[in-house]
Amino acid sequence: MSFGRLITAMVTPFDEQLNIDWEATGRLIDYLINEQKTDSLVISGTTGESPTLTDEEKVALFDFSVKYAAGRCKIIAGTGSNETAHSVNLTRKAEAVGVDGILIVAPYYNKPSQEGIYQHFRAIAEATTLPIIIYNVPSRTVVSISTETTLRLAQIPNIVATKECASLEQMTEIVSGAPEGFVLYSGDDAITLPTLSVGGFGIISVASHLIGAQMKDLIATYLEGNVKEATALNAKLFPVFKGLFSCPHPVPNPVAVKYALSLRGLPVGGVRLPLVSVNDAEASFLQNLFKGN
Repeated sequence: MSFGRLITAMVTPFDEQLNIDWEATGRLIDYLINEQKTDSLVISGTTGESPTLTDEEKVALFDFSVKYAAGRCKIIAGTGSNETAHSVNLTRKAEAVGVDGILIVAPYYNKPSQEGIYQHFRAIAEATTLPIIIYNVPSRTVVSISTETTLRLAQIPNIVATKECASLEQMTEIVSGAPEGFVLYSGDDAITLPTLSVGGFGIISVASHLIGAQMKDLIATYLEGNVKEATALNAKLFPVFKGLFSCPHPVPNPVAVKYALSLRGLPVGGVRLPLVSVNDAEASFLQNLFKGN
């Protein structure tokens, strides 16, 4: 199954009491499909504030998103945790409500060995028939899935892709050694174009909430062989790639993108503690950033 080249890691809309806002969730799904041209949505990933969602909320989000999208895009459920049995259980529940795929983050905090990482993903893969994307994000998990472990996992039939927030060197090694049908997505908007240049397939994006259609154009332009034009598009989009994570100093995701969506007339509420909403300086920066976008 192809999840497409542009996947949006969707925020979770909240109401004033920080409960899931189902009406806003529906509006956001429509907007991301129709206006931002996303191919797939990751529901309850880090951008969706998965650490502060209960399992009941996650399953309800998976179920709602599958029914509301109604086949217009693929729905990928974020079911990873640092407990293998928990991830297996949540993955089975996600499969039961009809999601199209699973995103599993490397087990955080425990600091498992590479063998432990391999066995974690293998156990989850064996518990589902769904295609799985593994997610390597060392800045959040402390551990990194090595190239060797990634390629070993790629031999498991339903592990079909990796979302990489590692170096371009490691991305290149993975692409070079991966079996046919296993693809690599960047997890960092700012290196979408470099990732494509080393053989990556696409992007699992935060910025696509706001510039998804332009990112789709960037990818298509590069794949058509128009490197000079793609480079120019990348330069134009780069301030947004960077600004959503440093406004004007680093802010945790999805604080900035949620505020930026409100500037677009698409309010999705605040963030749950321990995250806090933008301060005045951050709000001013984002207002200026999106004045012309």
